[in-house]
This record gives sequence, C-alpha cells and structure tokens, in this order.
Amino acid sequence: MGGGGRATGGPSTEHQEFIASVRAVLTKHAGSAAVRAAMDTELGYDETLWRLLCEQVGVAALAIPEEYGGFGASLVESLLVVTELGRTLAGVPMLGSAVLGAQAVLLSGDNEACERLLPEVAEGARTIAVCWAGTGGWDEPGVHSEAGTLSGTAHYVLDGLHADTLVVVTSDGLFEVESGAAGVTRRAVPTMDPTRKLAEITFAAVPARRLASADPALTARLHEIAWAAVAAEQVGAAERCLEMTVEYAKSRVQFGRAIGSFQALKHRMADMYVLVESAKSASYAATVAVAEQSPSAAEDVWVARTHCSETFTTIVAEMVQLHGGIAITWEHDAHLFFKRAHGDAQLFGQPRRPLTQPT
Repeated sequence: MGGGGRATGGPSTEHQEFIASVRAVLTKHAGSAAVRAAMDTELGYDETLWRLLCEQVGVAALAIPEEYGGFGASLVESLLVVTELGRTLAGVPMLGSAVLGAQAVLLSGDNEACERLLPEVAEGARTIAVCWAGTGGWDEPGVHSEAGTLSGTAHYVLDGLHADTLVVVTSDGLFEVESGAAGVTRRAVPTMDPTRKLAEITFAAVPARRLASADPALTARLHEIAWAAVAAEQVGAAERCLEMTVEYAKSRVQFGRAIGSFQALKHRMADMYVLVESAKSASYAATVAVAEQSPSAAEDVWVARTHCSETFTTIVAEMVQLHGGIAITWEHDAHLFFKRAHGDAQLFGQPRRPLTQPT
C-alpha cells in the first residue's frame, strides 16, 4: 500500500478500496448494538473486533516500519482507519495505542524499545497508553521525572486502564513503564462520552526507562499527530451523522409527506453537507501534511483541528434538532455522537494558530 497520498483532493483509488475493506468489517461487527454492549464492559471495547481488525486488515501494523513487524505504510492509512472508526464510535485502541502510542515510541528513536515493543503492537497483542496531560490539559505534563523515577498524575489517558505499556511524557523527555510496575495506580474516570474510556494514572516514585531526552520538536510532532487523528475521527463521525439525518428525513412523514421534502429542511441538510465536505478536505490535507512532515503541517493541523471540531459539533446539533424528540432518547444513537463531539472538541487540547511567515 502506498504511503503518503495526494496533498489535495481526497483518498486515491487504492485508499478507497482499503477504506471499503475496513468499513466491511465494521459494518458486520461494530453495529450500534455491538458498540453499546462493548461500552458497558470494563475494557470498554470489543476484543474480538480489535483482533479481527488486526488480523484481517492489519490496522495496528500500518504505520509501523517493516523492520519492527509492521507494514511500513504511513500515517495516512492509519488515520483513514481512525475516520472509519469515527463512523461507528467503536472504542478499540486504534487512536490511543496503534497511532499515538506507536508513534511516541518511534519518535523516541530508541531502537531497542522499537524492536521490543512494536512487533506486538503491530499484531494487536500489546497496547500502549501515552500518559501526558496534567490537571490543566496537555500543555503541561502531569508527571515529572527525578533521578530515574516518575511522580505525579497523568489525566485523560486513552486506553490507560488496561494498557500493557505506559509511555510517559514529561518535561524531561519520554519514559517507559511496564504494566504492573510498583507505585503505579490506575483509576477509571467518569466521562461524558460513554463510548471512550479514559483513565487517571498516578506514579509514586516509579522507576522508569528513559526513551528520549526532552525535545520540543518531538512533543510538537506528537501533538500534531494527535490533533490530525482527532480531526480524522471527527470527520468520520460527522459524515455518519449527516447520513443518519438524511435517512430519517426521507422516512419520517409529517403532514402527509416526508419531512425531507420541505424546502427549509433541504437547505439545512445542504448546509450540513457543505460543512462535512469542507471538513473532509481539511482533515485529509492535515493527514497528508503530518504524514509527510510538510513545512505547512502546523498550519494545516490548526485548520483541521479548528474546522473539524466546529463542524462535528454543528452537525450533531442539527441532527438532534432534525430528528426531533427521538434523538434525546437513550435508544437512539444521536446522543452518543453528541457526547463524542463534545469530548473530541477537548481531547488533546487546542493548537495555537501558527504565525504566518512574511512573503
């Protein structure tokens, strides 16, 4: 599978075929009932679904180099998977482990850690959680290092409750801590979005293995990957919300005709379509820029993060209104997308607008 992609437009024909294969698995195994059943478990996702995605499609191996057991594709392919997962709200550890966790290990430049950890990540047999945010968010790490040990609390950790390996971001660099290490306390935290489990992980003078020294460029790169990935997820979810709204408008009859035939609703759904299509373009541009480490990556990511967040929150609000009372019932999935939209808008914080260089 070709790495990278086209900087403009959308996914190539090859990528579209890949998307179809991912969507086929998710359509069969990640329907609404399956997602709801999984989110009520302690793990928070369907282990069988994750195994199928790893074994049949190889989703966890996509952006991992071949020398570490991966496919050697790129972040483009990985984030296309994240987009498809956004359509279903399936909480498998793709974003937290296979994207953010694996990329953190790769960015460290520690070959021994890559050789030891990444082959199992590529197989789906190991998950990595990135411990990063402090009480105020991702701008300041919640954990600090001193004399080879870690202390402090990382907040809002994706896949953190059951991850096999913890990669800890501190102001002094990246560190690795294995699951079950003495002095590590994990706690599930209540979230507005029931489809995504977050954890709070506390370190009490825990011995850790250094992966990389402090490097602002490494942290900035990790932030860009995280923001581009969330934008990709938001696009997939927003597109599905639009589809659900159009389907409902075609079937819901009022005053003897489908409500989708009313001009006012047509205009609103047309506006939704324009928002989704523009967000897809912004997300794909950011995905390619980050994958190729383009000079425009920071600006492209800022645009995608801002526009995709606004688009998703607007689309779900419109979906709830156009569905009427049924959308606020527990039985309908609209409220799940609504909660994901507001959770995603805060996840990993907000990028600052890049300073434009004079021409």
